[in-house]
Amino acid sequence: MSFSSSPAPADLITERLVLRSWTRGEVAAVLGESRSAHWADDFPAEGDRVIAGLFDQHPAWFGAYGHRLIIEREGGLVVGSIGLFWPPSEGVVEIGYGIVPSRRGRGYAPEATEALARFALAAPDVHTLIADVELSNPPSVRVLEKAGFHRWAGEGNVVRFRITRSDHQRGCPRGPRMSPGRGGGVASG
Repeated sequence: MSFSSSPAPADLITERLVLRSWTRGEVAAVLGESRSAHWADDFPAEGDRVIAGLFDQHPAWFGAYGHRLIIEREGGLVVGSIGLFWPPSEGVVEIGYGIVPSRRGRGYAPEATEALARFALAAPDVHTLIADVELSNPPSVRVLEKAGFHRWAGEGNVVRFRITRSDHQRGCPRGPRMSPGRGGGVASG
């Protein structure tokens, strides 16, 4: 793999989570199927392996607006990942996320999704975030609704959700506020 060297982007910190950019070592560990003591027992999930495999093709995903690990602040375990499929196209960028099964049902996915959406919508080149969800996945539908996204299109079994900068400026219906900062040793590769 080839990687450009750039400073690590600031962590996004919510009430219970830290969203931290992947490191090269974490990508290599996921692809090499190594284990880290800082991972939940069921991390990485299949989606995390797919994302790790795409970093070589999308080095911008290591940047501030790329993919991040979802880390519990209490305990420092990596419990999933979330990311923006950067760069935006005409002001629109897609978001994707996943929480490992052992940590689902705790509200982590909406908390992380809202935090990353707020961060992305503050970027000058972004006015809309989108996510496609299969209707056969009602938990993911609820995640997006709780994070302030709205249904706006669909075809067959897939519904497209979006949140716009104007939605964000009016305020999301609920959820934690986040602040950028450094996660100071919450997890390491």
